[in-house]
Amino acid sequence: MELSIDTASDWASVALSHEGHLLGEVTWRCHREHSTQLMPMVETLLSRLRVDKGELSAVFVCTGPGSYAALRVGVSTAKGLAFALGIPIVGVGRLEIEAYQYAACGRPVCALHRAGRGEIAWAVYQGPKAEWREVAPPRLSPPEEVMAQLPAGTLLCGEEDDALEALLLEGGVEPVKSAVAPSRRRADHLAELGWRRLAAGQADDVRTLVPMYLREPAIGPQRQG
Repeated sequence: MELSIDTASDWASVALSHEGHLLGEVTWRCHREHSTQLMPMVETLLSRLRVDKGELSAVFVCTGPGSYAALRVGVSTAKGLAFALGIPIVGVGRLEIEAYQYAACGRPVCALHRAGRGEIAWAVYQGPKAEWREVAPPRLSPPEEVMAQLPAGTLLCGEEDDALEALLLEGGVEPVKSAVAPSRRRADHLAELGWRRLAAGQADDVRTLVPMYLREPAIGPQRQG
């Protein structure tokens, strides 16, 4: 069985799967308390399904982009479990997980979310699942540049966010509420993508796997008093 962990935003999600097929999942509003809520929720899910940690065969983790602190908690927890249990780890990007929910829509899918400083984090993918591929890699852009670069007929998806809707409206998407397909980046989609990569021999190195930050944290060395 595989454990999937997603802590890229205020919505956190954990799931158990067997060869990518969902066995159980919990998604909850974490309110940036990932460090105190993540492991208890993992323990709850394992207990509910009567699974011992020793039965896990892989860990899949969302690598971002997203909240710096939240991502560090999720990735560090996943790496710790993989190292302690001696099992493989696979990282999958947040934008790909969001877009994968709409792989069967028959057109390009642009996953996006608000990234601060008036910019949007976005990437474009296209299905179907058997031919799933990245069309445009994750990047940061002002909303008007995003709209200008999207292929015709692209489906927009991402977490529902009033500030994101306002940014998209500025970029020419109207009406916004009917243009953005909702997404919670649920861990069951992470489980499916993670298993596909693991089965293809694309596991990550537990020593070098790091979160995906499209922008460096706005912090630096402490100044001397």
